[in-house]
Amino acid sequence: MILIVDDKQENLFSLRTLLQVNAYEVDTAASGEEALFKILKKEYNLIILDVQMPGMDGYELAETITGYSKTRDIPILFLSAVNVDKRFITRGYESGGVDYITKPFDPDLLLLKVKTFCRLSDQTRQLQKAQRALKDEVDRRKKAQLAVEDLNALLEERVKDRTQELLKANLDLEVRNTELAQFASLASPDLQEPLRKIITFGTILESRHLTQHKDSVELLRKINASAERMRNLINDLLNYSKLSAHSYFEMVDLNELLQSTLLNLEIAIAEKNALIEAGVLPSIEAVPGQIRQVFQNLISNALKFSKKDIPPVITISGGFVQEKSCTAPLKATGNYVRISIEDRGIGFDEMYLSKIFAIFQRLHTQHEYEGTGIGLAIVKKIVEKHNGLISAKSKMDEGSTFHILLPVQQPKIFVPAEKPA
Repeated sequence: MILIVDDKQENLFSLRTLLQVNAYEVDTAASGEEALFKILKKEYNLIILDVQMPGMDGYELAETITGYSKTRDIPILFLSAVNVDKRFITRGYESGGVDYITKPFDPDLLLLKVKTFCRLSDQTRQLQKAQRALKDEVDRRKKAQLAVEDLNALLEERVKDRTQELLKANLDLEVRNTELAQFASLASPDLQEPLRKIITFGTILESRHLTQHKDSVELLRKINASAERMRNLINDLLNYSKLSAHSYFEMVDLNELLQSTLLNLEIAIAEKNALIEAGVLPSIEAVPGQIRQVFQNLISNALKFSKKDIPPVITISGGFVQEKSCTAPLKATGNYVRISIEDRGIGFDEMYLSKIFAIFQRLHTQHEYEGTGIGLAIVKKIVEKHNGLISAKSKMDEGSTFHILLPVQQPKIFVPAEKPA
């Protein structure tokens, strides 16, 4: 909308008619006071202002309009037939006008300027609206950022507190684990002694006094077998509990560990007439006794769960991988070593994959295959203590492959205050 301010009605009529004919919405005021009253109540795109008016003249009205924050951006076009001297035109610009036209004027030129100033006014208002929206968005984001910072500070504080709790809990757990390992070591002779006596006296009783009593001999053999299983179970439990103690990593040759393990299993390998195919394995930082136990448990399982009347074939291979993944491809060098132990035994259903590594979990009965159900749990715990991974793939009646992933160098090596003698 355009506001025309002039104290002469004939001027208001002619100019309003010109603008309305050209599709402009027009409002009029016959004095500066009336114009100011309307400007404060309505929004205008342009003000066409006469200079010489009774009371508040055009210059004073322009200065008042530009002094208000709400109205200072409305373009003011001065239109005068009397004040055409240069000094009046200069004052018009100084008081806030954007242009100064003298009468008589060219209607086409006036319409062109009106069109231009109205367009600029619309663009200014759109820009102001966008600026306000941008300011509101900036304020909203600042508030959101402050809220996020407050939340992060709260979370950091909670994480700090929780970390302290976990560190204390881990320290308590380490102390308890150490105490458990010490207890297991001290209690081992006391747990083993009664079983040794049962087995020893049972063997003497069988060989010296019950040779003629077949039923008694059979019962005694079952007693001895049960005592032997109990002794194996105690040994496995003791071995499992000892894994809770701190470990000392050192550089070890896996080939030497594997060969010493195969030497320990020499009788079992010969009884099964098994073929062991072993490739060259790298050296890594590890606890030698624990890795030897891993080899022994996995190879013993491969021998135990072989097919009847078919000599077992066990393949042991290894190589480097770059990623901490049991399925990563082998490379010439890498940060990890993957060891694979493959057999052609009875296998198992992979739906039980998570179950086989749990303590006391068995997929076969004691009568089918001997064992305590702790061997693979020990293997898994050793591998995890070495910051590694273990997985298995298997098919029923086709065999199993166990993959062990171990770091070449341990990221953190436990160093006690005083190294044990």
